[in-house]
Amino acid sequence: MVQIRWRILAAIVVPLLTVIAKLRIREGSVLPAQGPFIIAPNHYSEIDPIVMGVVVWKLRRTPRFLAKASLFRVPLLGWLLRFTHQIPVQRNAGQAIGEPLKAAAELTAKGSGLIVYPEGTLTKDDDLWPMKGKSGAVRIALEAGIPLYPAAHWGTQHLMGRYGKKIRLFPRTRIDVIVGAALDLSMFEGRALTKDVVEEATALLMKEIAILLGSLRGETPPKVLHDGRGERPKR
Repeated sequence: MVQIRWRILAAIVVPLLTVIAKLRIREGSVLPAQGPFIIAPNHYSEIDPIVMGVVVWKLRRTPRFLAKASLFRVPLLGWLLRFTHQIPVQRNAGQAIGEPLKAAAELTAKGSGLIVYPEGTLTKDDDLWPMKGKSGAVRIALEAGIPLYPAAHWGTQHLMGRYGKKIRLFPRTRIDVIVGAALDLSMFEGRALTKDVVEEATALLMKEIAILLGSLRGETPPKVLHDGRGERPKR
């Protein structure tokens, strides 16, 4: 049933995106043909989830997201999220993350894939580099032994600017996307998932995402990523 719903949605969304954007998925970008996976991309535009959803679909997998719980209350959008079985996440600091992680783990245990934005929100870096990440994607991967794929895209800021609400229809926007190889987390196997271990693994993930983004931009990423608070750190 879920697959049928996605086929209906893809029949609408993919042609529309093709009209307004030229999506280029870099050679070598692959996802496993079957079985669970997590894909963790950078995030700097509200339209990123649509683009990444199309990318995952084009790579022959069904996209699922951890989405902000508040979005489920937005008319039409909330219905769409429920229609496609997305997973709500509370963003309040006092809310436990256990429930959405449990739901995500159950989803991946059934052989499904999951798109998780490790930054948790749009980057605050002025140059749109990734920030330091939150632990969700890495924790799910380590707890359930699920492959974790870093990914990056560049160009969606021209389709919809950071914090923007309007889509630029013309000229057609070029968007480049790359999915890296599954992150090697073998060094963390058998270790207790303490705060330090999870933070170390998350830093490794964010470094790889930044490197992938740098390859798309033809630039060197900053050595120190924005911590999500205050001003951007000096490079």
